[in-house]
Amino acid sequence: MPVGYLVPVALVAIGTLFALRPVPGWTPLGRVSYFFGLAANELPFAAFFWLLLAPTALAFAEGDIHSAGGWAIVALAAVSTIGLAVIASRGLGERARIERAMDAGLGAGWRAAIDTDLSAGLRRRPPWARILFLPILKRRLDVRRVADLSYGEAGRRNLLDVYRHRSRPQGAPVMIHLHGGGYSGGHKNSQSLPLLYHLAGQGWVCVSANYRLRPQAQHPDHLIDLKKIIAWVREHAHEYGADPTTLFVAGSSAGGHMAALAALTPNDPALQPGFEDADTSVTGAIYLNGWYGTYFGQGPESSPLSHITPDAPPFLVAHGDLDPLVPVAEAREFADRLRATSANPVVYVELRGGNHAFDLYHSVRFEAVIDAIEAFTALVRSQERTSRP
Repeated sequence: MPVGYLVPVALVAIGTLFALRPVPGWTPLGRVSYFFGLAANELPFAAFFWLLLAPTALAFAEGDIHSAGGWAIVALAAVSTIGLAVIASRGLGERARIERAMDAGLGAGWRAAIDTDLSAGLRRRPPWARILFLPILKRRLDVRRVADLSYGEAGRRNLLDVYRHRSRPQGAPVMIHLHGGGYSGGHKNSQSLPLLYHLAGQGWVCVSANYRLRPQAQHPDHLIDLKKIIAWVREHAHEYGADPTTLFVAGSSAGGHMAALAALTPNDPALQPGFEDADTSVTGAIYLNGWYGTYFGQGPESSPLSHITPDAPPFLVAHGDLDPLVPVAEAREFADRLRATSANPVVYVELRGGNHAFDLYHSVRFEAVIDAIEAFTALVRSQERTSRP
């Protein structure tokens, strides 16, 4: 049996299976299912070309398919290809589904309400070259990352990175992003980088930050760190060409939980010890594959659900319907309760077949989400301009 051919095919087969039928994260196979399924789910084209097509062609060229075992591997590759086609089809359909979700949250014809200059800068088609050939490469030549700026007293856990266009445009809006990791792991410069680099390439100033982790820190320590980041941006962002009066906060998984809490508790002095007078309000929030419940056995005050008010800022919530770590029902509940209470726009995007950390790569799915985020923020910015005296 050609073992060298079997290994890549088996990896793809396992990933495809878990992408189509993920195992809940709390089960013994949960983490295996998550990691293998995520890669196949977001990178089906790369999996097909590099781990199925190329090894199959090489195996035939070298005469390795000469036994029942060899043909069995070919059959497994064929079945996996069908599974990858299903996965790719779901990703390709995401753009239309997201557009319908935007219509539902913002009203039909919402694009006409975007200012002309902001509308002109919106991307019109997916970046197919990156999706097909460079899905893992995040960096862009026109964007500079200024790394490891200190915003607090907790050493490297209080460092942030700034992403800005090399031309240093002035008056740029700001996007702050917080990584996931269950509040016990993760780091800046890891998640949602396709989003941050794209926005920075469009003239935004983006910030990705570390924050204190468990068990040394507990809620609300992480949230206080985020509010320190917002205060830092208000004070220093102009040095990088930003206008921090337009400031969006975003996060992935635990970072999304934290971003939502910050957006829903602006200027709360109890959460701003030592910097009570800082303005920590935000223009809007982006909640990606988030956690919505309470914090490790703490009370309801540690959940964003307990802080929903009519003056909540605009929200865009995106969650995969096959998320093995956070059930999609929790995302639906948050979006429904927020929409029923808030006077501001709420967009809920449910991603068909979406895994938990769908924001890691330049996938068809996440690129569609990026375009939705950019359009959503353009509308919010347009409405903000209209409301200013």
